[in-house]
Amino acid sequence: MECIDCGSAATSERRDRTAQGYRRFRCHNCGRQFNERSGGLLNRTQYPSDVIALVVLWRLRYRLTLKDLSEMFLERGIIFSHEAVRDWEAKLTPVLTTELRQRRRGKGGAGRRLWHVDETCLRVRGYWCYLYRAIDRNGDLVDTMLSEHRDMAAAKAFFRSAKSATGTTPDRVTTDGHGSYPRAIRSMLGQDVKHRTSAFKNNRLEQDHRGIKGRIRCMRGFKEFGAAERFCRGYDELRAFLRLRTRHNQHVSANRRRLLHLRRANVLLAILQAA
Repeated sequence: MECIDCGSAATSERRDRTAQGYRRFRCHNCGRQFNERSGGLLNRTQYPSDVIALVVLWRLRYRLTLKDLSEMFLERGIIFSHEAVRDWEAKLTPVLTTELRQRRRGKGGAGRRLWHVDETCLRVRGYWCYLYRAIDRNGDLVDTMLSEHRDMAAAKAFFRSAKSATGTTPDRVTTDGHGSYPRAIRSMLGQDVKHRTSAFKNNRLEQDHRGIKGRIRCMRGFKEFGAAERFCRGYDELRAFLRLRTRHNQHVSANRRRLLHLRRANVLLAILQAA
């Protein structure tokens, strides 16, 4: 293992280990002592990385509150407070979100170039904010962005973010009748993109909003805009990664669903543990 201070490969493993059982090393060049987690986000935490990764994964995936998670692990003999869950989520969610966005960049077939865009309202600090969301024709996530306003600047910022996340420019965008979309599409995506306005043809996206709305219902709103933005984007990215169907109304057998879920959950845990 290379030294985290000078980058030298002239290191040796020590016989003793940390309190959590991680290997310890010593650099022969600079004399620095470090372990497997030194330099990472989970350095100096008193809990193993696999436990923290599982807590964050369950926090984003399931309809659990902070205290629900602390009570669930208390029954298994692992004691931490709900504030520890909040801190771990704040540290690891951006890392997971960035990795999942990079993995899906540039992927997808013809259906990836047909976007459905809409926004839904969320309560943050007692005020209504707007969560811009987009999916493609197959139901896969395009992008998510939380904004304090519903205006031209927010629409342009969302299309800029969606184009960066997917690495592609759509052929057609379907929205509702809000006046900010036509100009934002022309300026950010180009004149050749076909813009279709229809509330009924966006029903699939309206139904897809139920995922994030149902997840945050037990949380009773957000106290900070940054926390709300981080959680919503992390939840949508994780939900899209665990999505088993590649097209609308596709049949996936129960055994196939279990196998795919276990594989992808292991990938997520590996990303969180390596943070």
